[in-house]
Formats: sequence, C-alpha cells, structure tokens
Amino acid sequence: MAMTRREFAGTSLAAAGAATLPAVGAAGCAGETRPSTDSESTAGDGAARPGRLLILGGTGFIGPHMVRHALARGHEVTLFNRGRTNPDLFPGVETLIGDRDGALDALRGKEWDYVVDNSGYVPRLVRDSGTLLRDAVGRYLFTSTGSVYDFDQDELPEDARLLEVTDPESEDVGQYYGELKVMCEEAVQEIYGDRGTVTRLHVVAGPGDPTDRFTYWPVRIHHGGEVIAPGEADNPVQFIDVRDLAEFCMHLLEEDTGGIFNVAGPTLDETRMDEFLYGIRAVTTSRVSFTWVDEDFLANREPPARFPLWYSVNGGARALARVRSHRGVEAGLRFRPLAVTARETLDWFLSESEERRAELQLNLDRDAQILADWKGR
Repeated sequence: MAMTRREFAGTSLAAAGAATLPAVGAAGCAGETRPSTDSESTAGDGAARPGRLLILGGTGFIGPHMVRHALARGHEVTLFNRGRTNPDLFPGVETLIGDRDGALDALRGKEWDYVVDNSGYVPRLVRDSGTLLRDAVGRYLFTSTGSVYDFDQDELPEDARLLEVTDPESEDVGQYYGELKVMCEEAVQEIYGDRGTVTRLHVVAGPGDPTDRFTYWPVRIHHGGEVIAPGEADNPVQFIDVRDLAEFCMHLLEEDTGGIFNVAGPTLDETRMDEFLYGIRAVTTSRVSFTWVDEDFLANREPPARFPLWYSVNGGARALARVRSHRGVEAGLRFRPLAVTARETLDWFLSESEERRAELQLNLDRDAQILADWKGR
C-alpha cells in the first residue's frame, strides 16, 4: 500500500531537515562520499565563484554534503547551529553557536554572500533569521519540500496547487509539516524578493541517509532471493541523490539564480518501478528474482504491506512520484546514474556498524508470507 501524506511528510522531514536532526550513525553522515567518476553528473561545469557561505545547520545529512562541495569549490563556509549534532565534523570550519528560537546574536554584525537555510520548519523562526540577515547577505536559499503540494493532482510542476493552510497559528511540525513549509516559503519570498531561492526536495538518497527509504532497495536486493516488486511495473519512482542536490544548490548560489525549483530525479522523464529495481540489481552480484504483487492485494492485508519509494498512481496522492523538475534542469540540475547512487549507498551502508545496519528492517518473514499467499490465492 502506498504511503499516505502524513507518513510521507514525516519521512520527508527526516530527510530534508536532517541539518538539525540527529543523524543515524554519525560516522556514516561524517563519512566521505566516493570520488567523482566520469559516470557522475554534476550541476554546472563552469568555474567556481568562491564566496562567503553561511549554512543554517550543516551537520546532519544533507548539510555535510553541501559543506564538502562548497569547500571543494573554494567557498569560505560558516555554520550556525546548536553545536549538538556531530560538533567535530568540520574542525576547520567556523561554527557559530546559537538557536533559531531566540538565540541569533552570533549572526549579528557579520556579512555573507550566500545563505543556505536547511533547518527552517516554523515560519516564525524563518522570518526571525531571514529578517536579521536581510541586509547582511546576498542570496538566501531556502530548503523546502515537495510536501507543500496538494498531492491530489496528476503531476506537480512548480506552479501546481499548494496545500491550503488550515491552522496558520500552529507550530506543530509533525501534524502540519507541509503547510508550515508553505508559510516558510512565503516568508523568504516576502523578505528577500528576487534574492530568494527555494528548492522543493523529493526523497533525498545517498550515503549517510538516516531514513533508509532509498537504501532499503539496494540492501534488500543485495540480500538476494525472491524480492516483492510492488504494484505495476510502470509505477513511477522518484528521489534525488544528496550529492546532486548539494551541487545544484551551490550552482544556484554561484549563478545568483532566484526562483522556485523542484528537485526530483533520478531522470527528467519518469523512471519506472521495473527500471528502478532492475537497475539496482545490475550493481550487485546477488542471485535475485522479482515477483510482481498487485497493489490491491498488498493494500488489503492486515496490516497493509508498504514499501519505500512506492506510491500508488491511483487516488488522492497520485502525484507523489510525478514531480516535474524541468525548470531545475534548465537551471543546471543534473542527475548521476541510478547505478552510482545505488552502488555507493550500498557501500556506505555495508561499512556502517552492525547496530546501525540492524535498524533497517527487511521484513523477510512478512514478505515470504505475502509471496506464499500471493501464489496460493
């Protein structure tokens, strides 16, 4: 059964907001990504335009990848956070200690060329930091989410219908994640105008991911045996490699590009579920077979059987995997091959501690029972 809006919003929070959330397996988040290969595609091939970069957050999941890429591009990086998550991750990088909720003094009296806001969930706090920095920075890039959209649409370009804000006074991120992000975007646009940039992320994948949504599939396929392929072969699948995200964000800043951009891959056109599964199988040496199991059969089990990254194309959340990123590609967004993301995510995961790896539950007994029931129906 496909993921509901609330479930999607909750896990999206873990991915997009990992700049302020504790990372699962600090060594993994701190671990180096593999060197770029010829098969990898990066955003922007032009010369770097080094500047002073402030990152609000920076030590969770997506933040470290941004920091490393920014440093490689020659930027002078400053982090602002509470100093609680991976505080020793970047010993040579200036870190300002504070809190977005009432403790912003460390930001006063300084100037930067660029700001990346990875940790903004509550409009009041985004407005506070945005207002304080308005005259001290050039371009402000706000990390948002595809959860700002109403999923009951056929597809989601940037001008698709957004969620209606039902409780503008609430700051309950768990319940109103998407709606709060809508208001955060509005705050950034109001304060910065043409100097504001918004990226709306889909599921973020790659080395260091604490959510295991993408990671589940390389790990399960690497384990081998008979694997459930949920739904129909042509169901679309979407995610964005965290390295592609980091490169695109730096490219937008260096090119001084404003606007709103969806950030969803792994290709510009739809990637089918069968392409996704067989593409991952190609990077393993395990003996694997796939059995396609009908969506209704999975949905009618008790409890319903759910699988990461698989969303129904029917019903009120049908646009979940039909986010359109054409505008981003025109602005420089690039996607590395699925095989690269799968292989390097698997390599990272297998290098993690046994305790960390045990957190990813493959549900092999459940799947065996589903397969038996499916074949015996």
